Amino acid sequence: MQKKWLHRMGLITLATTLIVSNAQVTYATDSGDEWEINSDVETKWEQENEQKGPSFINGELSERKVTKEADVRKFLLENKELFKINSETKLDFIESNVDDIGMTHYIYKPKIQNIPIDNSKIAVHVNKDKKITAINGEFHPNAPEKLTEKQKLSKQQAINNAWKHIDIKRSEADKKMASLTGETFNTLEETADLVVYHDDDKQYTLAYRVELQFAKPEPAYWNIWVNAESGEVLKAINQAQEISSTGSGIGVLGHQRQLNTFYHQGDYYLYDTTKRMNGVIETFTNQGRGDRNLPGVYVKDEDNRFTNQEQQAAVDAHYHAGQVFDYYYNTFGRVSYDDNGSTIRSIVDYGNNYNNAAWLGDKIIYGNGDGRSFAPLSGANDIVAHELTHGVIDETADLVYANQSGALNESFADVFAYFVDGDWLIGEDVYTPGIEGDALRSLANPTRYNQPDHMNDYQHLPNTRDGDWGGVHINSGIPNKAAYFTVHGIGVSKAEQVYYRALTTYLTPNSSFQDARQALVQSAQDLYGESAAQEVARAWDRVGVN
Repeated sequence: MQKKWLHRMGLITLATTLIVSNAQVTYATDSGDEWEINSDVETKWEQENEQKGPSFINGELSERKVTKEADVRKFLLENKELFKINSETKLDFIESNVDDIGMTHYIYKPKIQNIPIDNSKIAVHVNKDKKITAINGEFHPNAPEKLTEKQKLSKQQAINNAWKHIDIKRSEADKKMASLTGETFNTLEETADLVVYHDDDKQYTLAYRVELQFAKPEPAYWNIWVNAESGEVLKAINQAQEISSTGSGIGVLGHQRQLNTFYHQGDYYLYDTTKRMNGVIETFTNQGRGDRNLPGVYVKDEDNRFTNQEQQAAVDAHYHAGQVFDYYYNTFGRVSYDDNGSTIRSIVDYGNNYNNAAWLGDKIIYGNGDGRSFAPLSGANDIVAHELTHGVIDETADLVYANQSGALNESFADVFAYFVDGDWLIGEDVYTPGIEGDALRSLANPTRYNQPDHMNDYQHLPNTRDGDWGGVHINSGIPNKAAYFTVHGIGVSKAEQVYYRALTTYLTPNSSFQDARQALVQSAQDLYGESAAQEVARAWDRVGVN
């Protein structure tokens, strides 16, 4: 029986919607069975190069019941002309599913020469009475019967062209990272699949769809279409937002923080992959268990809003670690504490009422304080900067933590904490929370917090724990005061460069105060000339180091 489509046109709207009213549409199958439509059919048409093609057809499209996929396929194949599907276009069945109201949905992928048309599918919807009630998707009425291009590129050549297009070396992205389970994994994934690419001008081209996923040097999920014959890149889209996320939280002092997080299996983690580093910035909770639970467990949240009180210390540790990373990177081009992009790992809730924070070689632990001497220590960005700078010191001058070299270790950590925070006080945000204006130390006025500010008052203490390892936290007041005078002499922007150069170029593990003076004077001379060098020398003269 010859196929026929009998209809009366009821209305064509300016929105290109065609209403077919009171129509009887007869579909014949090769078995002689007929599919008849006796109710209204509404069709949404789209304009394609002056040729109309349907995108959505709904109504009671079948009199007969559909009981299996073969029935749906027969319906589509026998009526390709009606749906303006090219006669040579193949429809591959992908899947079917039943929804919660009893409808069954059959999904097909259109192909040309057995190659899938990219970003395309046709869906056939069957109601609970087993009748086809809607068909929609990309019908491609302008699709050619055959493609003009020949496959000349290999998959690897297409991938290589994609890397060239995004101007990133594959070696830069082929990095291992710490996973959320503590294991390492390679973040790079690259695939290339042959597809029929169709552009906005309805041109159909044989192409490779290349997918590049990586987290370094910055998170990316590239979809790049490469002409399979010429190698030309036809289109490129970065969908990096699917890798990392931005959340929010409330810190120790009630400040709202914007957080770089990572979505993984239904939860958001304080796990920052956005920095230009090989590793990540990650935050754990020790859960008050001390050395028995290091590093602890990742801090996570279901809705990406870290607003619970027990999350506050983690929020600030994570936020401030990113802030300090940015300072070193933006000011000196330094990538993490080791300048090799290593992971910055913060561990909060350490121990029980622990009144301290410490750098442990590759991680920082923060106590929550006892509420009297300290609030949670991660709440102070200068404390976070101080501890991370200990990591920088370990990787550069490696100042021995005893006597004058140890005092320089503490002082340089304080000085860079000042550069980050811009306040001469150290720890004022979390120290003695019940006392207004109190702090651990002051670079501007060390004697206010029982530190000497001149060599005349240097404390000769034993190199023991009780002696503060030769007074490293006490005698650091002297080089701290010299830093204060230096900043006032040459300004912050010059001072931070001078201190960084001295730390990374001239200081050695057993440097004394005199050595530090010479290192800083020489650094100032190197960078800014005689006048700046004299100002630095004058600053150290004023604290009795000459």
